[in-house]
Amino acid sequence: MNVNAERSVSLWMATVREWQAQPLTANERADVVVVGSGIAGLSTAYELCRQGQSVIVADRGAIGRGMTARTSAHLASVLDDFYHKLIGIRGRDEARHYLHSQIAALDRVEQIQQTEEIECDFRRIDGYLFAASDDDVSLLEREIDACHSLGFSDVAWDTMPAAADGREYRCLRFLNQARFHPLKYLEGLMRCIQREGGRIYADTPVMSVEEKDGETIVRTQNDHQIRARATLIATNSPINDWIAIHTKQAPYRTYVIAGRVPSGSVVDALYWDTLDPYHYVRLQPVGDEHDWLIVGGEDHKTGKADDQPERIARLTEWARAHFPQMSDPEHAWSGQVMEPVDHLAYIGRNPGNENIFVVTGDSGEGLSNGVAGSLILRDLILGRENSWAGVYQPSRISIGAAGEYISENLTMPANLAEHLTGGELSSVDELKPGDGGLIRRGTAKLAAFRDDGGELHLRSATCTHAGCVVHWNGFERCWDCPCHGSHFSVDGEPLNAPAFKPLAGAQE
Repeated sequence: MNVNAERSVSLWMATVREWQAQPLTANERADVVVVGSGIAGLSTAYELCRQGQSVIVADRGAIGRGMTARTSAHLASVLDDFYHKLIGIRGRDEARHYLHSQIAALDRVEQIQQTEEIECDFRRIDGYLFAASDDDVSLLEREIDACHSLGFSDVAWDTMPAAADGREYRCLRFLNQARFHPLKYLEGLMRCIQREGGRIYADTPVMSVEEKDGETIVRTQNDHQIRARATLIATNSPINDWIAIHTKQAPYRTYVIAGRVPSGSVVDALYWDTLDPYHYVRLQPVGDEHDWLIVGGEDHKTGKADDQPERIARLTEWARAHFPQMSDPEHAWSGQVMEPVDHLAYIGRNPGNENIFVVTGDSGEGLSNGVAGSLILRDLILGRENSWAGVYQPSRISIGAAGEYISENLTMPANLAEHLTGGELSSVDELKPGDGGLIRRGTAKLAAFRDDGGELHLRSATCTHAGCVVHWNGFERCWDCPCHGSHFSVDGEPLNAPAFKPLAGAQE
């Protein structure tokens, strides 16, 4: 079980059948184990298989149905946290390395889908970053100067081509961006991995990863072991770490809608505005009559809001203001991104380990970061040099992001204090069918949910990763941990890392 079990269904999930794979049923051995089957995990598995490595991929739930299935599927070398800010934190040289890795990631997806004949609706398109107000034009001026200073010459001033509200939005036009159908692409990677002898296991929760005598040992929920020379943890938020990486990134929920527009009525491009949180837009062409317009935004820290219907309504209102030809949304979903304090993902050796690797901290660029990460991880696992590895090094400390580090790490102590406060409910009788909330019983705080049939589900409200208090998510009908991004089903089963143990029973 993974986030595929959450209630919303993305456009991508609705248009591609679930890939069928069996669980691991015996001890096995490989050169490399990949834990997680999103774009980072499967891309790395593909790269290693192509280098003659024996690879096992294991996922706690359905293959390819984690956060990659809940993205808007922008493929971009544009940095949503802005290059001029990155230069201020990490310096020009590291910003340039980051840019080159992102461009290489887009090139690699294009190359793979061509050579492997993966039909995934890939297309090179332009991207437009537009000023939400006249006051934000100065931000665009700083950004284009920063891009040009890095040698990013495919950036120029323009006017947003899709504006239908009568305004002329000043924007930056980024050439050579891309879009695709992420699950069609993952399905193609899965076939290639299996063709090369890779083994893929679904419904195989990993409970521990350790190094011993020069190899890694992965233990699963059913007490099976996979021994390998190296293990990669590619689980949105790492399962193998209690605190080191988690103090340097924070989980955020983001929301996406998709509605129909007449075919050809919106220019096929990527769009972002300069609001905070910002909106992001793209098309998914369908046929001669209509396209899907995909609009995302309304981000908030995970577990810090339960007003999702209002957020979907605001997204729809914003979309209609800019694209009045859009129909009522037919798809609405959410996903989770991990925001690193210095804007860049954590890719490489897990701090303190030699043969355990991680990829996390997607920062809203999970697709390009996942593919760039596969190129870095391939080289590191095979003992090769990689010029981008230092930029993403998981053990790094970014002095320039100290303020952000302190701010994000206030969440955990504030949340732990909730163990001492009262519940949201004075009685479970207050719960209507479909509702959830926190209630105190003696010294314990409980997560209470009443299903549509009226049955009450009670679990401990203490996250099994680091002890924080989970919060109800009515949109997805799950429990979200605000501290490090774990999600749990109404029956307490873990859906998203870093937690891998279920919420305790109400009496445990």
